Amino acid sequence: MDRALLGCGLPSLSGAPPSSSAPITMANSAVNTEAAVSDVDVMLRVKTGDESAYAYLVQKYRRPMVGFMYRMCHNPSTAEELAQEVFLRVYRSRTSYEPSAKFTTWLYRIATNLAVNHARDTRHERPENTVRLDEPDHETGTTPDLADESLSAEEQILKRERLAAIRSKVNALPERQRVAVIMHKYQQMDYRQIAGVLKLSESATKSLLFRAYETLREQLKEFVSGSRGKL
Repeated sequence: MDRALLGCGLPSLSGAPPSSSAPITMANSAVNTEAAVSDVDVMLRVKTGDESAYAYLVQKYRRPMVGFMYRMCHNPSTAEELAQEVFLRVYRSRTSYEPSAKFTTWLYRIATNLAVNHARDTRHERPENTVRLDEPDHETGTTPDLADESLSAEEQILKRERLAAIRSKVNALPERQRVAVIMHKYQQMDYRQIAGVLKLSESATKSLLFRAYETLREQLKEFVSGSRGKL
């Protein structure tokens, strides 16, 4: 298995899945095709060599993974490359896969390790980490600073400044706090999921996030106090 496999009948990470890629079908007659199949079950099929199952997982998690990587590195092309590498590592690890945790916990553990290592390796060469507010969000496809007709010009400026400040301060958090905040705030992962990825207890995860949010509230209090919503 190498990078070429991602372009051979499997959903492309650089664009929309090919039209010929159909949703996974559970051909085994012992399985009720109408029944819900968990991601763990699908990954176990990948383990046996079912490439349609692998294609299904790539298609399902591509957008969330690119979004997560973009939050981590703030560079569109790098986010695409890192997301592709995550799915390649999933495939390469298929024969040793064991369902000891939720599939998403295993997936985000791979992604987090990759993103953190990339950040460490490139920390002295990352001018691309500058956030551009006119850049479309790679998870939603929307531009953060598109004019909101309900806001005045002054409020628009404050909104842009607040967005830039939040991203800057989140990026400056200690590594583990930053990862936890991105998972919690932007990936909508709960304490248990984050704890599984970071290999912490739930109480330790709550404490980690509490410290991170307290830091952000203190550093962003001028924006939070005057904003329409919470951090």
